[in-house]
Amino acid sequence: MRSSAANRRICIISSREQSKKYFPRGKARTIDAAMKIRPRYILLVAPVALASVSWLVNEAVAADFEQARVTQVVQDVKVLPSSGTSRQAAVNETVHKGSAVQTGVKSRSELTFQDQSITRLGEKTIFNVGGGARTIELGSGQFLLYVPKNSGGAKVKMGSVTAAITGTTVLGNVQPNGIVEFTVLEGSANVRLESVGQCVRIHAGQKVTYDPITGRLGDPVDVDIQKQLSTPLVSDFRQLPSSALINREIELRGRANEDLARAISASGATIATATPEQFVAGLDSLLVRANPQEVCALVARAARARPDLASRIAAAALTASRPAHAHSRDFRQAAGGELSCELADCILEAATAANPPAAGEIRDAALSAAPMLRDCIFAAINEPCSFQNAFSHQTTVSPTNPHDVTPVSPEQPPSTTSP
Repeated sequence: MRSSAANRRICIISSREQSKKYFPRGKARTIDAAMKIRPRYILLVAPVALASVSWLVNEAVAADFEQARVTQVVQDVKVLPSSGTSRQAAVNETVHKGSAVQTGVKSRSELTFQDQSITRLGEKTIFNVGGGARTIELGSGQFLLYVPKNSGGAKVKMGSVTAAITGTTVLGNVQPNGIVEFTVLEGSANVRLESVGQCVRIHAGQKVTYDPITGRLGDPVDVDIQKQLSTPLVSDFRQLPSSALINREIELRGRANEDLARAISASGATIATATPEQFVAGLDSLLVRANPQEVCALVARAARARPDLASRIAAAALTASRPAHAHSRDFRQAAGGELSCELADCILEAATAANPPAAGEIRDAALSAAPMLRDCIFAAINEPCSFQNAFSHQTTVSPTNPHDVTPVSPEQPPSTTSP
């Protein structure tokens, strides 16, 4: 027992000596608590902080559409609260999530959201506020929607049709019989029909229509943007923030039409009568001088005029004024910069929109003409709504077609084939 006590005393003295060695008397020592935090805890805190910031940003962006301010009222406009009776809308009134705005005959209204997105409602229209994260819902009637670029985009629900837009100005109309019309004035949109998995991508100057009888979205068709501006949703309100972009689209489309006709006429032909070689040669003479925006407009105009040449038009736009070997390090676009994936995507979409059944042919022509852009081309192909107006066919079990059955007399047994 005495030996054990002595050993314990020796250990205690030894520990004190070690303390004196590292912490001598007469000198104050401060231990920083932060230095005691282990690296794994620091690594844990950083992602949590970043995730919190990201969550807060997403919540703020989503909240942009949860309320709107009434910025214009024309005649009979009512606010329909989620609970309570309807009331007449007033300018500068805030309409909150869950409420709806309804316009009467020959009435219109304008709502402005927190991110400066604008919704204009035509007559006999019902508009629901705050249907979801950056989602607006139109029950019936006509509307115009402007969403600023880089604001997070928006989704528009029109019955069974949903449109996703980013930095775009669009017009929509939901008719009482269920027909939905959706037009893009500037920018682009992906229009979906979830019930059959169909998706259509449309650009400025195009309209897509959903017919409940056929149960599908039709192919995009061209519209005159200038005529669309005569609608009361544009002409009877203040100037849109995107008016310069819309006018630019009108200018590009008009110039592309005139320039293409003039270039092809130099060979003594017209757009309709030109041989493929004459048409592509005339187009190429314009592409070599065009900037990216003009290239897309030219491709769209040329492909719509001659959809039979859509694949050759896309290839010409990808290779105009460039070396034959597209994998060269000098691979350049006509304007002098490297061809971007964004421009390649625009070219392919414009060509395919004019001739959706030729999507595969256009893709193969693009890969052959510009193998350097293989990744860009495949990325465009894999994007939703990018290449063709297709939908998933639902598998159904149907009865046997009577025309495929050979009638057999009751007196005569069916013939059998011996092995």
